[in-house]
Amino acid sequence: MVARGSGAEEAPPPAQQRLVFAYYITGHGFGHATRALEVVRHLISAGHDVHVVTAAPEFVFTTEIDSPSLHIRRVLLDCGAVQADALTVDRLASLEKYHQTAVVPREAILRTEVEWLHSIKADLVVSDVVPVACRAAADAGIRSVCVTNFSWDFIYAEYVVAAGNHHRSIVWQIAEDYSHCEFLLRLPGYCPMPAFRDVIDVPLVVRRLHKSRSEVRKELGIAEDVKVVIFNFGGQPAGWKLKKEWLPDGWLCLVCGASDTQELPPNYVKLAKDAYTPDLMAASDCMLGKIGYGTVSEALAYKLPFVFVRRDYFNEEPFLRNMLEHYQCGIEMIRRDLLTGHWKPYLLRALTLKPCYDRPINGGEVAAHILQDTAVGKKYISGKLSGARRLRDAIVLGYQLQRAPGRDVGIPEWYSLSEKEIGVRPAVAPASRRINGSAESSFEDFEILHGDMQGLTDTMAFLTSLSGLVGNDPRIPEKQSRERTAASVLFDLQEDIYVARAPGRLDVMGGIADYSGSLVLQMPIREACHVAIQRSDPIKQKLWKHTQARQLANGAVPILQIVSFGSELSNRAPTFDMDLSDFMDGDKPISYEKAKEYFSQDPSQKWAAYVAGTVLVLMTELGVQFTDSMSILVSSSVPEGKGVSSSASVEVATMSAIAAVYGLNIAPRDLAILCQKVENHIVGAPCGVMDQMTSACGEANKLLAMVCQPAEVKELVSIPTHIRFWGLDSGIRHSVGGTDYGSVRVGTYMGRKMIKCAASDLISQSFPSTPTQSCDASEEYEKYGVDLLKSEASLQYLCNLPPHRYEAAYARDIPEFITGDEFMEKYGDHNDAVTVIDPKRSYSVKAPTRHPIYENFRVEAFKALLTAAKTDEQLSALGELMYQCHYSYNACGLGSDGTDRLVNLVQEIQHRKTTSQHEGPSLFGAKITGGGSGGSVCVIGKNSLKSSEEIFEIQKRYKAATGYLPIVFEGSSPGAGKFGYLKIRWRSA
Repeated sequence: MVARGSGAEEAPPPAQQRLVFAYYITGHGFGHATRALEVVRHLISAGHDVHVVTAAPEFVFTTEIDSPSLHIRRVLLDCGAVQADALTVDRLASLEKYHQTAVVPREAILRTEVEWLHSIKADLVVSDVVPVACRAAADAGIRSVCVTNFSWDFIYAEYVVAAGNHHRSIVWQIAEDYSHCEFLLRLPGYCPMPAFRDVIDVPLVVRRLHKSRSEVRKELGIAEDVKVVIFNFGGQPAGWKLKKEWLPDGWLCLVCGASDTQELPPNYVKLAKDAYTPDLMAASDCMLGKIGYGTVSEALAYKLPFVFVRRDYFNEEPFLRNMLEHYQCGIEMIRRDLLTGHWKPYLLRALTLKPCYDRPINGGEVAAHILQDTAVGKKYISGKLSGARRLRDAIVLGYQLQRAPGRDVGIPEWYSLSEKEIGVRPAVAPASRRINGSAESSFEDFEILHGDMQGLTDTMAFLTSLSGLVGNDPRIPEKQSRERTAASVLFDLQEDIYVARAPGRLDVMGGIADYSGSLVLQMPIREACHVAIQRSDPIKQKLWKHTQARQLANGAVPILQIVSFGSELSNRAPTFDMDLSDFMDGDKPISYEKAKEYFSQDPSQKWAAYVAGTVLVLMTELGVQFTDSMSILVSSSVPEGKGVSSSASVEVATMSAIAAVYGLNIAPRDLAILCQKVENHIVGAPCGVMDQMTSACGEANKLLAMVCQPAEVKELVSIPTHIRFWGLDSGIRHSVGGTDYGSVRVGTYMGRKMIKCAASDLISQSFPSTPTQSCDASEEYEKYGVDLLKSEASLQYLCNLPPHRYEAAYARDIPEFITGDEFMEKYGDHNDAVTVIDPKRSYSVKAPTRHPIYENFRVEAFKALLTAAKTDEQLSALGELMYQCHYSYNACGLGSDGTDRLVNLVQEIQHRKTTSQHEGPSLFGAKITGGGSGGSVCVIGKNSLKSSEEIFEIQKRYKAATGYLPIVFEGSSPGAGKFGYLKIRWRSA
């Protein structure tokens, strides 16, 4: 369908070549259409024809551009992100819809678009940011340019982590399509977009104003002195019933996108569907809405304070949020406060902001000029280190924007550029300060009333960081991060603060076999999580303003306030608060299932389940009653998504701190099991217990040897002085909550059920009737090993089945794959309390069943070899066991390109020829760790200078191949049990 306006906006310059542009706009939301509108307007004003390919309503364009040079073709060629509501993206549905929209009909789309581009005689293809448009342009022999602040390969990469790597071909294809684009016109607040060969930065693209503030207010009948908030969520979702008392007295709220049947209180004004939002924004005093390029760019351009609520699972948001806050234009509202109407403190705080965006806002004009020059053959080369910027492997598996707080690690080029442009601060602000011109802060500012720092430099740094909070002025947000602003008013320094510490862990051997009862060998790493906690009377607790407002409404009830450092580089809120009464159902704690639902309501705050979930577990399992309020600060140097148990360290450190402040005597092993309940039942991640056990029970420079049946520490094995272990991070995010980890666990439990049923069948075949007590019957009993079969028929842990028994009796009957419904029809349940079978899914069974049986044997052999003679043969044997484990993970479907590359680099270095006959290898083996599907690898080698140099060489070679410099984990530290806790108090002046 083609629509044309009736009259030209401007006559084209007579001497200028009339060009034809094909402008493709993504099907995700109106924001892309409204910004493309500005570029299109300038192109048409310059005398060119523009064919817009979009699924957006025509009025978005025709109300602004009345020209025969505008042609609109209504076609949907991608789907963007599928939104369950205004704030929630359905990741799996997004991938599936994209597959149906753009992958299944791909060949037909390409044929149609190539034919159409030829038919209109297009001089240039512009895309915002439809992937297939770039490929169609290439097939048609036409140059193409993208204009955007994000690309769908980056957005979908995180969805693949959650939905399963079987979807990653979508991301590969999108990235390949974008690679046909000549260059990218990159808008401020941009995400990493490594698929594009070259980049040119342009200013903000924003819609122009048509009317003044006073004109708009006059039309709406609103006096100049009335405070106005514009409510802008891209369409009023059903069920959001707005209430009069949610606004401060005397305020009015302009509601965008309300339905025709929506009834609003008298202090709310329903706007027309086609109302021109920029004019309304400029006439308002602040805006309440969700972050998107359109809302952020126009709030910045027109210096409108923006109270925003996070969207779930949309990766562009952290970059736009950082830009918004850097220019003092944004305040975050917690979703719970949005839905329950606690708006007043946020709106009043917004009026105190002084937005200060002072950069150009003529991006539409600049982009149109570049596009016009490109269409006539001009070459644009930015010279911005394109090759290093592209991060080839990282785009596909979702390079996550996280670095360990306080660590000097390599930051990819694209983030350095973003940091420079928008002034993003490090995850942990410098822990130095001056008060009245006096000396800098120090851990010595605190008096230690109990415990010992044990010489741990990270603990000293954490206390120094706590000290640095003193003197922070929360009224000057531009001088510090939001998380430090919140933390600066968290504690009463006249009262005691308790500090606990729990390290991450490096999975040396055992890994996913833990939930099958294997022996595992785990090393607590140097990186750790620190948690500071203070207990206080609800009346005396220092509260944030929005929490105060809620307490005024509900009375002085115990409140839990949490600040998490390190949120700025990830899309999660830095603070969380709740009434502890929310954990009660009458006089009993709520169920774990209800708690899981509670924390899942707002994914940007789902991280709080790891912290606050420990409170509910203590209430449920130990009957602890929490009548006081708690303030908790979490600061972790264990990086997330690297496969080194960042979640376990948070859980263990938090529960240890709570136990300390409440005087609970919980043994480290028991505490670890309690923390596993947090992860399994409240967070919903089906992990085993080895992570929490290592974090709680580990000791420095020792491997925790533990039999996971369910959690029995066998011994602490000293690491021989000639052996060293390293962890190398692949840059590919790992998640035990991901689909692949869960499906492998389901397959493992299916295999166990099949073996038990097969053993029962063998018993029945051996004794069709009840055996007699005769000697012959006894001999028959022994002949068929019925006792052995009986033990296998009641097998509780798969690792108790020796490899020879598996091969002799069961291996040939275990299928490679089975569908969920086929399994349930034949075997019933798989008897795993933390996973659920999807009837429609096909599960790998043979490899997940075989892995823990053989892994337990490998771990036993590894442990025995550690005490063997100190020879290269010993190290070679240890390394071989690690390699076997790695490839067994791959067979289960838990490998990744990045971890395979690291293991291959270790092998290359191990087996390369040396110039000296007497000089052998120093690295001997490597394996993927933990839950697999990315994360880190563990490397074994000699404790020597040469091995350290070779690890550094692997880092450099990996970065040269992928653009990502791996974090190296080396060194060890004590578990939470050995550390104990610190009780500290600020030294008075």
